[in-house]
Amino acid sequence: MLLQDKVVIVSGIGPGLGIELAVQAAAQGAKLVVAARTASKLDDAEKAVAALGLNTELIKVPTDISDREQCKNLVSQAVAKYGRVDALINSAYNPGSFEPIERANLDGWRAALDVNLFGTMNLTLEAIPQMKEQGGGAIVMVNTMVTRQPLATQGGYGASKAALSSATAHLATELGQYNIRVNSTYMGWMWGPPVEGYFDMMAKHTGADKQAMIADVEKNIPLGKIPDDADCAKAVIFLASDYACAITGAQLDVNGGEHMPH
Repeated sequence: MLLQDKVVIVSGIGPGLGIELAVQAAAQGAKLVVAARTASKLDDAEKAVAALGLNTELIKVPTDISDREQCKNLVSQAVAKYGRVDALINSAYNPGSFEPIERANLDGWRAALDVNLFGTMNLTLEAIPQMKEQGGGAIVMVNTMVTRQPLATQGGYGASKAALSSATAHLATELGQYNIRVNSTYMGWMWGPPVEGYFDMMAKHTGADKQAMIADVEKNIPLGKIPDDADCAKAVIFLASDYACAITGAQLDVNGGEHMPH
């Protein structure tokens, strides 16, 4: 098991990737600390993890990562329970407002930045001292393909995640001396509740055929299908594990080949 007895914090628990990250970490033997603003989402994650039948140790800490004190409480509870933090998976995000930039609601941009950049940094900065004290750790940022391949109407979200990309590279440069690895995954389309809900909404509002819309997306993905969110979560788990012990500052594209950097 890649994370046997590792203590892993997962932020942004919710339908789709968030819960899948918790499930995949548990499947690899982790002891879990799960965080989200909504307590019911944490309950759902707990049930999904329990269904594995592995008797996974898990604590739930409702947390708004845009509040530094709540991030401090989250890390403190993890250390009080387990004595260490081996990996932090930053999955919490705010999509901001979706519109062409020329008509942008900059309040939506600020909301995205407050979570995607500043909130993620709040939690990361609270975890670093513990990782330094224990001799190392792994931090994985869940980022987005939108920063590599712009998508109309997602400028605010993309800008906030691009800022996180830069901060992540600087963190990797500065924290390597403490054996703290900092890496990113860049997610594209992921099949799960959020994306299925998106296609249902578009079909309802435009009258377009849902399967035809999905096929239109999949024709640009070399692997031929929208990757399942559980499979995308496995890439994050790899970077959090000791199998990636020689990797820091990596930008791993997890999108079925839709974007291939050169």
